[in-house]
Amino acid sequence: METKLIELIYSQDTFFLLMSGALVMWMATGFAMLESGMVRTKSVAEILTKNIALYAIASIMYMFMGYNIMYGASDSAWLPSLHFFLGLDHSLAQVVDSGGETRHAYYSDFFFQVVFVATSMSIISGSVAERMKLWAFLIFAVMMTAVIYPIEGYWQWGGGVLKQAGFLDFAGSGVVHLAGASAALAGVLLLGPRKGKYVKKPDGGLQPMAIPGSNMTFATLGTMILWLGWFGFNGGSQMSITSVADSNAVALIFVNTNMAAAGGAMAALILSRFWFGKTDLTMGLNGILAGLVAITAEPLTPTPGLATFIGIIAGLIVVVSIILMDRFVNIDDPVGAISVHGVVGIWGLVAVVLSNPEARLIAQLEGVALIFAWVFGASYLTWLALKKTMGIRLSELDEYEGADIAEIGLEAYPEFTQKL
Repeated sequence: METKLIELIYSQDTFFLLMSGALVMWMATGFAMLESGMVRTKSVAEILTKNIALYAIASIMYMFMGYNIMYGASDSAWLPSLHFFLGLDHSLAQVVDSGGETRHAYYSDFFFQVVFVATSMSIISGSVAERMKLWAFLIFAVMMTAVIYPIEGYWQWGGGVLKQAGFLDFAGSGVVHLAGASAALAGVLLLGPRKGKYVKKPDGGLQPMAIPGSNMTFATLGTMILWLGWFGFNGGSQMSITSVADSNAVALIFVNTNMAAAGGAMAALILSRFWFGKTDLTMGLNGILAGLVAITAEPLTPTPGLATFIGIIAGLIVVVSIILMDRFVNIDDPVGAISVHGVVGIWGLVAVVLSNPEARLIAQLEGVALIFAWVFGASYLTWLALKKTMGIRLSELDEYEGADIAEIGLEAYPEFTQKL
């Protein structure tokens, strides 16, 4: 009977983890819809192709390299076990630990983790949209998902230096979101803004010009899909649901995740109304995502009220960050991903100290600095190597005609194009 009970607990926890992973995989659709709505019609097919391809690349490279790097045994807190091209390491499978608690076999854990690395890569896609060569982006995706992400993931979730230093990141405000934003920032700095995004002012400065997205319906749909998928992102990170304590924890995580998103949405909408005189939908969408990113670092220990507050601050931060980056730093980020996932990711990591008594501010800041330094530095060198070899930017003519024609050979909205 005891064996049957263990098997039942194991099967239920495995199913819970797999279904949580499926929800996170559904977030790939959310990113695809959000980004396709936020770019111009002439680049929609290319952005959709990127999102499909990056998910496939993440799945393959994380299986062959990334998962074993991130979770393989190592005697070093800094250097993971570099099991390159070995596929899934069967020695990582473990069903029952020494304390008698059920753990997940590596297949279910791999699936849950691979959708996280794909999420981190998806963050980059929107930031470099409309002017980056497709295959330069996809080659970078190979490096990001096989090596760059797994190494910093090992430092935290694999038991490395960040874990040992007391850095806390429950579901990935730093490991997933700050990492993706750091890689995006490196690419954007080397890539430069889209043509026509900035014009020179009489005083010599640059004036940002609005480049509206093609479809706010898709952008809203994508954001709502991400909101739904985030319940798997954060809830699944509890890893188990077969005890009363775990079930209650997952329920609280769901509630806190939802409340942070709601707080972020309203804060961004209200601030945009007072600041711009209009209720900006795109800021509201980014406010939702900001609240979700912020609560991801610690969705279990806050009360629902505190989770709402964390989301509210995130919603305010993201509006200010997007405007400052656009107007004063002149960083062209079509979807605001660097602000949503990077700047707000830092806030989420700092906010852990508000509710988790084990959190130390210095450890959280050390984690922020190390993740940013590694991912930004490694990504910058990778982007630079691609720039010097195959080039990373579309030609001026290709950018003018659109990434769809230049890279895909078809248009998402051909009926809108005047035929000669």
